[in-house]
Amino acid sequence: MALPQRKKVLAIVLAGGEGKRLMPLTADRAKPAVPFAGTYRLIDFALSNVVNSGCRQVVVLTQYKSHSLDRHISQTWRMSTMLGNYVASVPAQQRVGKNWYLGSADAIYQSLNLIGDEKPDIVIVVGADHVYRMDFSQMIDEHCSSGAPCTVAAIRQPIELADQFGVIDVDPDDPRQIREFVEKPSEAGPYALPDSPGEVLASMGNYVFDADALVEAVTRDAAEIGSKHDMGGDIVPAFVRRNQAAVYDYKDNAVPGSTARDRGYWRDVGTLRSYYDAHMDVVSPLPYFNLYNYDWPIYTSHGPQPPAKVVRGGVPATVDEAVLSPGVVVTGGSVAHSVLSPGVFVDSGAEVTGSVLMNGVQIGAGAVVRNAILDKFVLIPAGARVGVDPEEDLAHGFVVQDGLTVAGKDQPYD
Repeated sequence: MALPQRKKVLAIVLAGGEGKRLMPLTADRAKPAVPFAGTYRLIDFALSNVVNSGCRQVVVLTQYKSHSLDRHISQTWRMSTMLGNYVASVPAQQRVGKNWYLGSADAIYQSLNLIGDEKPDIVIVVGADHVYRMDFSQMIDEHCSSGAPCTVAAIRQPIELADQFGVIDVDPDDPRQIREFVEKPSEAGPYALPDSPGEVLASMGNYVFDADALVEAVTRDAAEIGSKHDMGGDIVPAFVRRNQAAVYDYKDNAVPGSTARDRGYWRDVGTLRSYYDAHMDVVSPLPYFNLYNYDWPIYTSHGPQPPAKVVRGGVPATVDEAVLSPGVVVTGGSVAHSVLSPGVFVDSGAEVTGSVLMNGVQIGAGAVVRNAILDKFVLIPAGARVGVDPEEDLAHGFVVQDGLTVAGKDQPYD
């Protein structure tokens, strides 16, 4: 018996986001290039999900301050070209005019040559700056069985948070059919789920399309006067108006190796607070997001770093509820409920609590760092205090926001 014909799939990762709400972490890099959990970049989660799902032809559309992102992709994401596999970083090229990308839909429209060259049957479009695990092959299967040319991945969220998301209203008689798609509605009541009145379906920013339908949709949208050329704001609603959009409920996605505690985890880390909270999810004793799922690995590269080291430095070093990356040295310091990235050094008598320290951060002897995010190569001198007195932090030029103190890359302690 002949095997059923396999669908050819192209994955498009939208990685041109500016990430203004993550400033100063995005002052020198695109949002998808922001480090996360010590050794990763945010884009590693999207790319790992795509590759683990069996999608091995991947293009990453970049634009804003993309150098570190392009470098990370070129150094980390190499696959066998013999088998036709690739992860290719594609910058904005002004192929159809003198404009840079005007929105996520316009990014795809300006990159239609990629679809034309690959000639896929299915195109999956995913964001590059969320923290989660997802098997897209299951979503593709449901997409093909539904017969709809557009499928939107959605996660259940409390109804009181509806105004923070694109909300999906489903047909009660056909829960897979999208009846309405509303961007950040002020009143969520009409969109409550039939089987869970306290929840709504929120778009995850991940989509599956029939390739020809996507090409037609973004081409039509490019000519629309007044369009914002946005996937969630314009393309999906157009499919909904034609009754051609289905929803895929994230709760049905079964990732190998997941547990009851971390199954269904998804975080939009678009603000400093949500970015910080996602790190605290990682370091908790029973993590809400488990980095140690070897059945569905998150791939990255952290270079030729030596192992982490904890040693006595005049006084005993103490470490509790912390992620220590390769190259970290804690010598007589105290680290609790924190994430330390490669090359971080904590000197004798220093105290680091509830903080995220990126590559190469140095904490001097006796210094105190609390509830802080310190970007790469920040040097905190001996005896200094960070995150203790907001006025003192502001005087040093740090950002103080939502109970956090944030220092940008290479920012001096003046």
